[in-house]
Amino acid sequence: MKKIMLGMIAGAVLAMTGTAHAEKTRVGFAPEPYPPFWVADANGNWTGWEVEMIDAVCAEAKLDCERVPVAWEGIIPALLGGKIDMIMNSMRINDERRKVIDFSDKYYEVPTVVVAAKSATIDTTPESMDGKVIGVQVSTGQQAYAEKNFAAHASDIRGYNTQDEAYQDLAAGRIDVVIDGVVAMNEFLKSPSGACCESKGVLKRDPSTLGEGYGVGLRKDDAALKAKINAAIAAIRKNGTYDAITKKYFDFDIYGGD
Repeated sequence: MKKIMLGMIAGAVLAMTGTAHAEKTRVGFAPEPYPPFWVADANGNWTGWEVEMIDAVCAEAKLDCERVPVAWEGIIPALLGGKIDMIMNSMRINDERRKVIDFSDKYYEVPTVVVAAKSATIDTTPESMDGKVIGVQVSTGQQAYAEKNFAAHASDIRGYNTQDEAYQDLAAGRIDVVIDGVVAMNEFLKSPSGACCESKGVLKRDPSTLGEGYGVGLRKDDAALKAKINAAIAAIRKNGTYDAITKKYFDFDIYGGD
């Protein structure tokens, strides 16, 4: 009888443990600095605008979330494989990604800009990219934009696993151009290594590559989670939480209009 009771208790504990794990909503992110969205301290703790936004969305949706680090190039496979439940890591909404995953409504949108050495005669036109080496982060809208619009002119479109690597090569003169969102680019230009360079202009909006803003990546069959996330985004924008967080990091409307 004792063995039976102990077995029942053990089974109940395991069941509760499994249920608790199942109730966790795992939020995938690439563990790389992307200030002011993602900033790591000396102990590896993350802060920043997107970190706070994850917490706010999860709290509003009444989800028990945990952040799970995943390399950027493997983050969509991790979602599809069930290792994470959603991606909230500055992922652009675009048609190419919609072929394999779904998205929430956008939660922010910023312009994409071209940066190069101050002395360079480069702008946002394809002709100005003649013979140039362009640096982009792999699997991003910027890479898709460059391949669509600049491939016929550039000598190379070089993909990097992280945006920091692209900026390092730009500062060192190993590439001529970097394409990135204006927020991250401003952080680079304010840094000592960014003194070499300047913005050369804003790229024309192209939803087919640069997308329709940044949204939460979700599995196509997870309609219930999508509904909760969309409702939470709308709620924090309406109740002032979104603006309160944003004002700590930006002096402009990062949502980008409706």
